[in-house]
Amino acid sequence: MASLAFTNSICNVSLVKFDATSLKTSSLGGNLVRCPTKKGVFTIKASESKNGQIKSSKSIEECEADVAAGNVPDAPRVPPKPAAPAGTPVVAPLPISRRPRRNRQSPALRAAFQETSLSPANFVYPLFIHEGEEDTPIGAMPGCYRLGWRHGLIEEVAKARDVGVNSIVLFPKIPDALKNATGDEAYNENGLVPRSIRLLKDKFPDLVIYTDVALDPYSSDGHDGIVREDGVIMNDETVHQLCKQAVAQARAGADVVSPSDMMDGRVGAIREALDAEGFEHVSIMSYTAKYASSFYGPFREALDSNPRFGDKKTYQMNPANYREALVECHEDEAEGADILLVKPGLPYLDIIRLLRDNSPLPIAAYQVSGEYSMIKAGGALKMIDEEKVMLESLMCLRRAGANIILTYFALQAARSLCGERR
Repeated sequence: MASLAFTNSICNVSLVKFDATSLKTSSLGGNLVRCPTKKGVFTIKASESKNGQIKSSKSIEECEADVAAGNVPDAPRVPPKPAAPAGTPVVAPLPISRRPRRNRQSPALRAAFQETSLSPANFVYPLFIHEGEEDTPIGAMPGCYRLGWRHGLIEEVAKARDVGVNSIVLFPKIPDALKNATGDEAYNENGLVPRSIRLLKDKFPDLVIYTDVALDPYSSDGHDGIVREDGVIMNDETVHQLCKQAVAQARAGADVVSPSDMMDGRVGAIREALDAEGFEHVSIMSYTAKYASSFYGPFREALDSNPRFGDKKTYQMNPANYREALVECHEDEAEGADILLVKPGLPYLDIIRLLRDNSPLPIAAYQVSGEYSMIKAGGALKMIDEEKVMLESLMCLRRAGANIILTYFALQAARSLCGERR
């Protein structure tokens, strides 16, 4: 039997044994490498490795003694500078002291200096519900359904909670037979929304439930308020109905009531009505800057709530107006709103920032149905990367100043974010 000992500069081999007769090998720990030859097998024991890197077989004390004696281990060579492509001009470095790209040159640096974060906790998941047992797809909103309130709703909420989305907002599709000019079904305490709230609170006591306060799903006219015979939307009479609606929702267990009607004075009146009934703990998220936008089309299909005539421009805001949002903001603050919402979201980033800079209250943004459907359509046609555009659009809303985002992407985005973290 022959025995050879040598050191390999690459793998720090400490022992080589050759046994042509019995093919026995030494098992002294570390890595064993067998090399068959015509005369036998070389078995090589390399020094131990950790995480794929070779580890020295010397003790700490021996290594320190080597350094003290001047036997410093060689450091790896600095890799050569990558070559520029042919034809690149040779120029002197620019005389600039600040190069912002230095803070963007690696994933670790970019993550360290990221100013805005996006989490499932930032999402409020809008859910459409109806009286039926089956979930029915919404043609203009791929991936969205009118959920049966007994089963489909519970299942969808459970999925959202599994990925960290614990806030929802309910939007009901009311049977036409229950609609009338004054929207009385809105405050029926055994109506679709109160029943759904009670069911959800029974199944998920810590779920945060937002509700919509407006008459359009309940109105035979499809408007957010009571319509006079000449077509005028009646403000104060509508507010009276909204107060009863908000109290009915609070009594069922709603955590946050959300007046989306844009009637003047409704936040203060709702606050007073809630407090008078002992619901001081129920929050108000006011649709502070809700614009008369063309981005709402798919939503109105989902609820079958298109206005029977005219439009909503006498109560929703003019998309051309910027400073007017401050008027609404200051009024809602004074009347007792807890959260201020801007709707739509992405086309109105400047309004989100305006409210963020002028109010200490939390700011919400609603990424509305038209925004959702455009991203879905672009992704289906392979014009854009749906996943990346979805996350970028949500990040933009956060960057503009939104604390929470009402988005139909809540479940999909949360799953994506959870996947990234894993």
